[in-house]
Amino acid sequence: MQAGMVDEAERMALKAEHVDAVGVAMFDAGWHPGIVGLVASKLKDKLHRPVLAFAPAGDDSDELRGSARSIPGFHIRDALAEIDAKHPGLILRFGGHAMAAGLSLQARDFDRFAAAFDSAARRLLDDEHLQALVHTDGELDYRDHTLALAKALRHAGPWGQAFPSPVFEARFECASWKPMGSRHLRLRLRHEQGGVPLEAVMFNAYDGTPPPSRMRVAYELSVNDWQGRESVRLLLQHMEPL
Repeated sequence: MQAGMVDEAERMALKAEHVDAVGVAMFDAGWHPGIVGLVASKLKDKLHRPVLAFAPAGDDSDELRGSARSIPGFHIRDALAEIDAKHPGLILRFGGHAMAAGLSLQARDFDRFAAAFDSAARRLLDDEHLQALVHTDGELDYRDHTLALAKALRHAGPWGQAFPSPVFEARFECASWKPMGSRHLRLRLRHEQGGVPLEAVMFNAYDGTPPPSRMRVAYELSVNDWQGRESVRLLLQHMEPL
């Protein structure tokens, strides 16, 4: 259900009414209210815009339930408070924090809310905010891709908001690859400095085309636990061809 909703939201994002939106609000009568947060998160990552996804609050309900995900520089809860102050009664209920929020409104008010949300985003976000940036902690020597370091990083957390897990960058050659399910990639990557190929995965990255033979990637050094065996695995966050 989540995959179907995300696919539909991506198609909606390509429609004319969303092409120029800075604050993106989406609604589909067939969506499930329990999954709209996941849809908003996926679309936020893809568009690098604050995104609100709405679904009917229940069968035969006139209310919509929405979930929001934001980007750095746009405090989503404060933006909803501003809209609520400027348009009393438009939002029935809301709450959240800087990067995520939830709200309810009447279905008949969706278009008016979408316009107000886009207006708030346009006022508070400039072109620099809308450029997706990947921040890394630099490069690791190829000899440092060890299980000991991966386990040390795993136990050094907890990682989270304002304290993200370490992300490294490097150039690799793709020794082999194959799809994992229908949307993910499993790869073996050889560091440009040498060493043995390393296992890697990248989620929601497969669109039917092969990955580049040489690439620059941003990745987390993670531990793969499989059938009682532990090994190093690169969790790719970004990939670009060389």
